[in-house]
Amino acid sequence: MQLKLDGSNFTVAAGETAIQLLPKEFALLEFMYRNKGRTFTRGQLLDKVWALEYPVERTVDDHIYRLRKKLRPFSGLTLQTVRGSGYCLSLKETASGPLVNPTTYDPELRDTMREVFGKFHVYGQGKSMLSLASQKDILGYELDPQVAVTLHFVQGDLDWLMHTEEVPLKDRLFHLFLFYMFTGDPKKKLEVCERVIQAQVMHPEDQLELDILTILDLFILSGEPERALARLPGSYQAISELGYENFVPVTMITELFAQLAAGAGNDVLMRLDEAVVQILQEKPFLRETGGYKIIKGLWQLRENQIAEAGQLLDEGLEVLERSGFVPLSLYGFYRIYHYCRLYLPPHPLHRKYERRLMEAMEESGLSRYEQPLENLLMRALNI
Repeated sequence: MQLKLDGSNFTVAAGETAIQLLPKEFALLEFMYRNKGRTFTRGQLLDKVWALEYPVERTVDDHIYRLRKKLRPFSGLTLQTVRGSGYCLSLKETASGPLVNPTTYDPELRDTMREVFGKFHVYGQGKSMLSLASQKDILGYELDPQVAVTLHFVQGDLDWLMHTEEVPLKDRLFHLFLFYMFTGDPKKKLEVCERVIQAQVMHPEDQLELDILTILDLFILSGEPERALARLPGSYQAISELGYENFVPVTMITELFAQLAAGAGNDVLMRLDEAVVQILQEKPFLRETGGYKIIKGLWQLRENQIAEAGQLLDEGLEVLERSGFVPLSLYGFYRIYHYCRLYLPPHPLHRKYERRLMEAMEESGLSRYEQPLENLLMRALNI
């Protein structure tokens, strides 16, 4: 059975049947469905679903009871009570095992689907990736493990990325570092980034992206845009030598950001801006489009064009949200907040985006993960 969970209206559907749930019922089902087959104690479920709240264990029992009644139309799904342990969600299988399409383990189809996911990822179509993944059992293909990691990143599923045993830690380190990067003081994140680069603990392709792209923003948001500008020629050279042409738009946008932070004049910024607009016409990637609008909005804010700045910043954030990449929406707020903090005098618009950043951090749960993430990264550095 394949469930489709819609967090925007707290509904769960299978086939033609859709059921409305209450928010906490939905959160409980979503967690248990993501971890189907595993048994959780009441205390563990309270920690995962009712974090920072203070309900009693009876709360779990009540929600399980209500979920069982509501989920009766889904005959293949069972919320089991495991005596002495807790609860487990299981899906019904046939006597000979789960039914699969004959194409499910076809290697050629698996490679093709990996390419399709890769194309959606390049264009920043996170919602397309999630929609395709939700149909894998119906379409009959096997989800590549690395694609699965990316999908959890797209959804902002930090809990899975930190604790799963389905894939090695090394396969998750880059995505975990990106989440860590969005918390707290950028100077501290820069220090950790430099240690990670030096330790070479990631896969080579992840290590490269950290070295030629990710660190550039940390230089800028730490108040050292000159270091980003000094490093950019090496980034462009690596991109050219390796044929990573899809990295060009984001690198150009980062260059525009670095020049803006370094106090470049409008003539310099306008030349870069024209080049960015041209390449986005050729490669209309959603993430890069959203990022560009945010940098352009910060430029207008520097020029005290408040109305234009607010419109561009909101448009950029809306594009990032539309892409479906939860972490990139956080990144948009993070960029706005720290640029304003470092490079501009106080303004009511700054407080607006600071408030929205705090709300996004709280909603995603990221605000309470900074130290656990740092501990995990420090452990990786000692491997």
